[in-house]
Amino acid sequence: MRSHRRSRLLAPLLLFPLIAGCFASGGGETEGGDGEGGSRLRVALAFPPAENLSPYGADATLLSRLGVTEGLTALDANGSAAPALAESWRRDGEKTWEFTLRDATFQDGGDVTPAAVADSLTHATDAKPAPAALAGVTLSAEAQGERVVRITTAEPDPVLPLRLSSPSLAILSAKAYEKGDGRVDPVGHATGPFELTKVNGATSATLDRFDDYWGGRAQASGIDARFIADGTARANALRTGELDIAEAVPVAQAATLDEKTRRDTATTRTTSLLLNASSGTFEDAGQRAAARAAVDTSVFAKDVYEGYADPSAGIYGPAVTWAEGKRTAPVGRAEAEKPGGATVNLATYDNRPELPEVAQVVKQQLEKAGFKVKLTVREYSRLEGDALEGKFDAFVLARNTLLDTGDPVAVLASDYTCDGGFNIAQLCDKDVDRAVADAEKIADTAERQDAAMAAEARILGSDAVVPLVHQRIITGVADSVQGVILDPYERTLVGTGTRR
Repeated sequence: MRSHRRSRLLAPLLLFPLIAGCFASGGGETEGGDGEGGSRLRVALAFPPAENLSPYGADATLLSRLGVTEGLTALDANGSAAPALAESWRRDGEKTWEFTLRDATFQDGGDVTPAAVADSLTHATDAKPAPAALAGVTLSAEAQGERVVRITTAEPDPVLPLRLSSPSLAILSAKAYEKGDGRVDPVGHATGPFELTKVNGATSATLDRFDDYWGGRAQASGIDARFIADGTARANALRTGELDIAEAVPVAQAATLDEKTRRDTATTRTTSLLLNASSGTFEDAGQRAAARAAVDTSVFAKDVYEGYADPSAGIYGPAVTWAEGKRTAPVGRAEAEKPGGATVNLATYDNRPELPEVAQVVKQQLEKAGFKVKLTVREYSRLEGDALEGKFDAFVLARNTLLDTGDPVAVLASDYTCDGGFNIAQLCDKDVDRAVADAEKIADTAERQDAAMAAEARILGSDAVVPLVHQRIITGVADSVQGVILDPYERTLVGTGTRR
């Protein structure tokens, strides 16, 4: 059985003009706060920690959204690599890059030195399972003088600055790794504007302002974060004044919020039906084709998402603005066979409250076509391991296609290749692997986009994935709150300028 890395649900070489509109970065919103004052922010997140706040899996995004961690680079509104802990970089030959660090401090008091950065990246490369951003990549990092980190990859990596923006490659101090056994402790050892001071399991966390943050003192004095998987509960808490910010408000709850307190943002998140291509009913390509033909995707954006979504177009949705003009027809599709009462174990999770409804519609459509369907719905952390091990025939997943690296090819490698670390579809197709590998080698922006779309056509032709809808995310924001970061990549939520 193929090994699988853990979830990546839960960030100026290449320019990807993805989003019409801009969002602020966490580090550059303000040059200072208001001295020792500033109210605390009360924030509810949809996903509780699933891996003890390890930076290498799903929890990496929790840390970045709360302003705890950051990497050498970040993503700007156009999807390009922007300075973060590295203020500049240059390529030195095909396999080596040099990153010049800014003057920054760890939350435990140490300086962000080239040696500390190299050590942190080395821990990431040694992590088991490895972060999604390093899928298929072997790199080594070493200090070069007082301000430069030199990073060398085994093979040429034209998107390394984008790759290093991933939340899973956040830079932590040496003290974060002192526990040994591969465990990483981000509490008090990161570099962001807010410092974790207390974590109450999967229930809540306390963060205080980090006054020595290189990007300026945050205007809020801290954050009281709650992890509330129930979307209705998040919306109710915002409406009754218990919260200042509630992420991922369910579509069904949007109308209960005052128009001024709800913000919807186009994202690069696609909800898809993944079909297990390696075992069970959908190991047969003809049965996958039958399932794809049975699913009417037109109903999801209008009915399930009530207009807070766009109809499915492919793996990349309309928020990836260059994709539509380059999209080609799926390649290599099999002829649909008759289901003949074949049994399907379909699963999804309820952290995103629309997904059980999406799965219920899919179930009805598959049953109408002649499949027998059993639906399983659990909280995501209780479902992920089984999904990655291929224990379901079909899985409804909401996936941000540019979350891990900002590179459109990376999600294809992670999700749809034989050695992919997040291959819930269990797809292993030599033509797909070849198309993705060809795309990974290309540095030119337009040519890399063309190659990504050629690989998408191969993947869609396998019918291992059926894109259903492209989401817009609704964030609940109290009237008194300013400076919430509405990030299409869903990597950031609060920054130095977020306040009430």
